[in-house]
Amino acid sequence: MNADAPVPVLLDCDPGHDDAVAILLALGSPGVRLLGITTCFGNCAVEDATRNAQRVLALVGREDVPVAVGASAPMRGELALGNYVHGASGLDGPDLPEPTVAPVDETATEFLARCLVEAPEPVTVVVTGPMTNLGELLAAQPDLTARIREIIFMGGSTERGNHTPTAEFNTFADPEALDVVLRSGVPLRMVGLNLTHQALATPEVVERMSAMPHGVGRTCAAWMGFFGDSYERIWEFSSPPVHDPCTIAPLLDPDVIGWRSCFVAVELDGTWTRGTTVVDLFHRLPGHEPNVEVALELDAARYWDLVLAALDRLGSA
Repeated sequence: MNADAPVPVLLDCDPGHDDAVAILLALGSPGVRLLGITTCFGNCAVEDATRNAQRVLALVGREDVPVAVGASAPMRGELALGNYVHGASGLDGPDLPEPTVAPVDETATEFLARCLVEAPEPVTVVVTGPMTNLGELLAAQPDLTARIREIIFMGGSTERGNHTPTAEFNTFADPEALDVVLRSGVPLRMVGLNLTHQALATPEVVERMSAMPHGVGRTCAAWMGFFGDSYERIWEFSSPPVHDPCTIAPLLDPDVIGWRSCFVAVELDGTWTRGTTVVDLFHRLPGHEPNVEVALELDAARYWDLVLAALDRLGSA
């Protein structure tokens, strides 16, 4: 791939306020070519996640980007949803335009498979929700691993969880799917809570959004207000961590995140720890070689410059 060419990306998501900002970062950055969006249950039911993805595209006049509807429940286990954070719609806050284009007439796995096969080069797959669509795809068609350049996912943590004391929400929601992906042999990068909790939408960041002379900036500022209220109420954060754009940012600036090669597994059966990521930071598990690049340090100033520049490009277009 030409080093100056935009990275071809398929974005699998469950919008969600932070997913919405991730979509906008991908759309507003010349370094990314967004091939399509697939949706999944997670922050809300998959029907709401799909509508939310479409509304975000409508907000910036990019309904040319295809959207495919994905999994409504995990591969195994009970359904978990994150409406307690993101509101009844999954994207509560300011009014958004309703979509005028229907989702494609394919399931998410069918759409992903077709895009991967038809792409002239391997594609980067970014996952910002539960891993169900990718887990189902790679379990059914493991030959497609050769068509994936890498998978970058928001999930897990090297430290503690948020949905349970030990498990981050996305990995808790479908650990079996994540297990399939961790064993797939595809190059993986994990962006967990330990990293995304450094991506805080501080009052200064929100003010920069609010000061933009267009609706995109003001909409994002209002999202941060709703999202921030949830984080303060539930987890006592003074500013909300905007997790999901951290998966797109390193495609634009390789120096925005520092990484470490680690063996990573996910707990499937623990009484108290189901969905917890086991991250071997110091190589204490003999016989288990590193299988994931794990995000550790974020340059928050560079991160927010990338995000805000993309929002301003979209709003000023």
